[in-house]
Amino acid sequence: MGRSLLIRLLAVSALVSVCSITATAWVVLQTTAVVLSRERGQALADDARVYDTLMGYAATHPSWSGVRPTVDRLAGSTGHRVVLLGKDGRTLADSAAGRDRPFQPPQKATAVIDPLAVDSELSRSTDDGSGTERIDPRAVGPFKLSGEDGVRLRRTASRMVVCLRGLGVRQAHVQVMPGGRPRVVVPNPGGTPTAGDQRCATTTLTDPTPSEAEALSALTTLVNACLARRQADGVILALDGSWEPRTRHAPPASTVSSCLTTSRSQQLAPYVAPAALMYVGSPGRTATTFFDLSPANRLRIAGWAAAVLVLTVTVTTLAGIRLVKPLRALTGAAMRMEAGTVSTRVPVRGGDEIARLSAAFNAMSQRREQLESARRNMTSDIAHELRTPVSNIRGWLEAVEDGIASPDAELVASLLGQALQLQHIIDDLRDLSAAEAGALRLAPEPLEVAEVLSAIALANHATAAAAGVALTVVTEGHVLVLADPVRIRQMVGNLMSNAIRHTPAGGSVTLSARVCHGAAVIDVTDTGTGIPADDLPHVFDRFWRAEKSRSRQSGGSGLGLAIVRRLAEAHDGTVTATSTPHMGSTFTLRLPCP
Repeated sequence: MGRSLLIRLLAVSALVSVCSITATAWVVLQTTAVVLSRERGQALADDARVYDTLMGYAATHPSWSGVRPTVDRLAGSTGHRVVLLGKDGRTLADSAAGRDRPFQPPQKATAVIDPLAVDSELSRSTDDGSGTERIDPRAVGPFKLSGEDGVRLRRTASRMVVCLRGLGVRQAHVQVMPGGRPRVVVPNPGGTPTAGDQRCATTTLTDPTPSEAEALSALTTLVNACLARRQADGVILALDGSWEPRTRHAPPASTVSSCLTTSRSQQLAPYVAPAALMYVGSPGRTATTFFDLSPANRLRIAGWAAAVLVLTVTVTTLAGIRLVKPLRALTGAAMRMEAGTVSTRVPVRGGDEIARLSAAFNAMSQRREQLESARRNMTSDIAHELRTPVSNIRGWLEAVEDGIASPDAELVASLLGQALQLQHIIDDLRDLSAAEAGALRLAPEPLEVAEVLSAIALANHATAAAAGVALTVVTEGHVLVLADPVRIRQMVGNLMSNAIRHTPAGGSVTLSARVCHGAAVIDVTDTGTGIPADDLPHVFDRFWRAEKSRSRQSGGSGLGLAIVRRLAEAHDGTVTATSTPHMGSTFTLRLPCP
């Protein structure tokens, strides 16, 4: 029992159950971790979107008085409660005002909305190139263009884009900055967009408008005052945020950057909303852990695991008993077959794997019976084929020994013919056995079919002439075949010899070759007696003859066509036969081309 299939099946099922329970627990824990990670990531993304939207509002509005619709829209799209509080604790906007209990702010705000002090971790805005990255680029204040100036500059930028596209820069386009000033962006060889192109440059697009010049002058005054307080020389600011020293003594870049940030904040303060505290929360949702591993829960998990284990073992036992029963029947049948019983069967029930195995066993048993019958028939056929020449040789030799016959030349020739016939049968059996065992050695090479057919016709010319049969060779074009030279002559020679034997005097045998669908096709056609339709499927069986009495008047061993089929298969080819009784037959050999 220690080696029985049932015991091993039970052990495997128990192991599988334990592994499945462990794997399920691991998958649940991993899934929970992934879900929590995704929720955390989504929460951060929602916070960043709310922060960026409110920061854009603050950068473009001098107060928070009209922010309520924006807050409500953000709350609706994210599903969170959004609250804005002023530095003094006054509520500026609450998406749940009047629908939920009064907001109780936690100790720490989600973020501080201050366009003059941007949080780089939450902001989606990029640096505007002025060196003042702490200031939201959407805060432009006095640098915002008027509608008339914006339209005029956009027209100039559009003409520049048309010029660039005419020069082959197809990806040139206009980009409008937060202040309304357009710039032309073209791709550089590295794939990064760059501003402008000297081939179509226009000073009108880069020159500051009167309002921008006034704002730039005020900013320059503030920056130079800051630099003077730090005992540094003044600078000249450009509209794009760059600068150059007014004297030969250039101030340190870090000092200029610090003064520029401070001066821009001072200049933009009247144009942006004051700093506010942003709170983002999920109403009605509390954070909980997925598992509460209390002693009661641990006991509940252990109970379910034991129940699953017992259920699995029970079901596996029932299935194993049902599985073992037909297997025992198969084992008994196999043992009877081993003991010598040729015919044995097992019952087939259902359509599962065991039923298919039983059906396969029955088919194997039936095939074994057929092979055993074929073996007996083959032994009988071989004995029959060998008996005649051996009996003739023995009879004449005994007659010579008894003095009844004299060993003259005619008797020796007759005995030699019988010996040659016996040798022919033995050679055919050897070739057929080697072909069926896959031990036939081939040396295929490209051959000209016309030359092969001509040589075979010449070799059989005397035999055909003696039988009064005309031989004809017909080749359509240049036909090459990939075959062993010796074996292809053996195949075609056997087909031709068979055709000559079954063609009466005055008839003809035609050898023809052609190429069809990438294969060399050789036809051997005779005008002989033909083969009945019932006998046609058996012409390639060993020792089969149309003469049921097995008369040897027509010659042959009954192995020639069987050898042709095996040799054709060894060449990855086929041989087929068609026939019309009393009109003739055609044997078609298909072999691969080189």
